[in-house]
Amino acid sequence: MHECDVITNMQRIITDLAELLISRQYTLSVAESCTGGYLSKLCTDLAGSSAWFERGFITYSNQAKIDMLCVPPATISQFGAVSQETVTAMAQGALANSVADCTIAISGVAGPGGATPSNPVGSVWFGWAQQDHGTVAKQQFFGGDREAVRAQAVEFAIEQLIELIKL
Repeated sequence: MHECDVITNMQRIITDLAELLISRQYTLSVAESCTGGYLSKLCTDLAGSSAWFERGFITYSNQAKIDMLCVPPATISQFGAVSQETVTAMAQGALANSVADCTIAISGVAGPGGATPSNPVGSVWFGWAQQDHGTVAKQQFFGGDREAVRAQAVEFAIEQLIELIKL
């Protein structure tokens, strides 16, 4: 996909998310690690996003996850930063430390370094939490360079939240 097509698609899905959140009177907070604010930027690129975007946590380091999202240190030490357990705690922490109705959490290995046998480059865990609806976590594997992994992760995270809200 050409870079212009990727940007147009991202704008379309973030607009779809914004319209859905506004129609439900929901607000969103995000907790980002490997995407480093990419999702927050896309949200705030839209004029009027203050109506539905509550806040973003950029928790790139393990200590930031602990300090800002209350992820238990034992969770990170036992399961790693890129794990179902950690991303679930991140999503729940973003919900608990904001006034949002729903959250997205992203933690992964964008590359080119940082890979482990259980988490190769392109491995990304996602967590979505909603008030009174619990938390869902899912792992995906994306190809390409660092930028491609990050872009695909953000797109997937948004698309999945849209589906979860519609349930």
